Amino acid sequence: MKINLALATLILSMSSLAYSAAATQTFPTSAGDVKITPLFHASTRIEAGGKIIYLDPAKPAKLAGSPKADLVLITDIHPDHMDPASIAQVSKEGTEILAAPAVVKTVTSAKPIANGETQSWQGWSIEAVPAYNLTRGPAAGKLFHDKGRGNGYLLTYGGVHFYFSGDTEGVPEMRALKNIDVAFVCMNLPYTMPPDEAADAVKAFAPKRVIH
Repeated sequence: MKINLALATLILSMSSLAYSAAATQTFPTSAGDVKITPLFHASTRIEAGGKIIYLDPAKPAKLAGSPKADLVLITDIHPDHMDPASIAQVSKEGTEILAAPAVVKTVTSAKPIANGETQSWQGWSIEAVPAYNLTRGPAAGKLFHDKGRGNGYLLTYGGVHFYFSGDTEGVPEMRALKNIDVAFVCMNLPYTMPPDEAADAVKAFAPKRVIH
């Protein structure tokens, strides 16, 4: 699938409106529908096969009254991704947590999943994709997101591949992805990347559908 750079930029810019509206989108798979609801920023709820997954539940996402999690995935240590109070709010007895190893130092009930590792859970394949900055940081010689610390996640269910980028720039590991059906790509200056850079990265791995 070929994606024109200008078109990808337009899609990414327009899709931010849908993301902030928190509209649930349904994606058919061979194992049944996957429903994905963006809640706020990186916070996202995923429903499939009678199971609930939360990605980065964190304030100010409105979580009161939300269904409890069977699985929580955490990408990084910053409070807009790792919020122990919000994790507790969506958890129940038996909730499992997978997180980048740096997160496990704080969320001690989580099991680590490092860059490049893949785990299976309830019919899902969960692969941790590196998420990091190439150039942007708070000062010379420093980066907002160091290589090896944070995860994006490639989630596969019923033969459909969903990519959640985490906080990252258009790193080689993102650009090398293959056969992505739905990509949720970050854009958040000064910490990650602007629409034109995100669009260029999207053009490289050509997902069938891209959402900011």
